[in-house]
Amino acid sequence: MSFNIAIDGPAGAGKSTIAKKIAAKLSFIYVDTGAMYRAMGLHFLRKGIRPEDSAAIEAAALEADVTIGYENKEQQVYLNGENVTGFLRTEEVGNMASSVSVYPGVRRQLMALQKELAARQDVVMDGRDIGTAVLPQAQLKIYLTASSRVRALRRYQELKARGIDGSLEVIEADIIERDERDMTREISPLCKAEDAVEVDSSEMTIEQVVSTVIDLYRERSR
Repeated sequence: MSFNIAIDGPAGAGKSTIAKKIAAKLSFIYVDTGAMYRAMGLHFLRKGIRPEDSAAIEAAALEADVTIGYENKEQQVYLNGENVTGFLRTEEVGNMASSVSVYPGVRRQLMALQKELAARQDVVMDGRDIGTAVLPQAQLKIYLTASSRVRALRRYQELKARGIDGSLEVIEADIIERDERDMTREISPLCKAEDAVEVDSSEMTIEQVVSTVIDLYRERSR
């Protein structure tokens, strides 16, 4: 039987970074659901579809084939056969992904692949509703969070390291707005699963968070 680790939490909490490191240490498959949604968001942006145009979003979702592969042990995301990994981390794509993730057609298209992977592989999966909707039977659920200021600072530093200018205040305001949108959306809103362990990474290093989760895994897998 496969072992599933579900990591949920708000934008900028470090879910992807933590999930990747845990998967590497445990030799699990890492499934970045956020990247899959971002690929969908990129698909709609390229088609010039507005996020509020529900009919166009639902129709275009059926044309998107989002898959995950590995090159040199690094996860790559493919949109209709094209490696789009390098296009997924912009604010524009992130905002579009958050906006369109509420549509049933988008969710159905991606959740089938996510569930199939988890049923046959040991996986670490991160997102907004993994423990509550995608993998409700996961043996270990983590709700990873941090203050909005800390999350904004992390994002600001990430952009700066890539040579992209940004305003810390604007980034934090965007994060707060996205939190509100994710937590109040009608379909599978962001929330902590009842049986999830909350981990606040505001004052923790990446390695401390990873060690905390791996210790929990060892307890659950005995």
